[in-house]
Amino acid sequence: MTEPMNFIQKLKKRWGIRSGLQVIIILIVFSCTGFSVLYVEELILKLINLNHSNNWWVAILIFILITLPLYNALLLIYGFIFGQFKFFWNFEKRFFGRMISLFGKKS
Repeated sequence: MTEPMNFIQKLKKRWGIRSGLQVIIILIVFSCTGFSVLYVEELILKLINLNHSNNWWVAILIFILITLPLYNALLLIYGFIFGQFKFFWNFEKRFFGRMISLFGKKS
């Protein structure tokens, strides 16, 4: 009977990487990027004197317009810092390829 693959093994297979340590580093990069985006977004909303309770729709719009480019840039920066730039560069190319095909012409 074969043992079911654990979480790290599944991610290694899905992402096409060999090391369990690399999976941990990649997860750390994702978490650092997420926290950083939320922190910067909060600073920007304070800078323009806007919070989520007043003009919530403006705050959401600004969050969306800021989050996507900032998240992707920080993902590459943290990926570089943690030595995983190649993985995240390929990740970004796949992500934007899917975005373009989503909004591209349908046959």
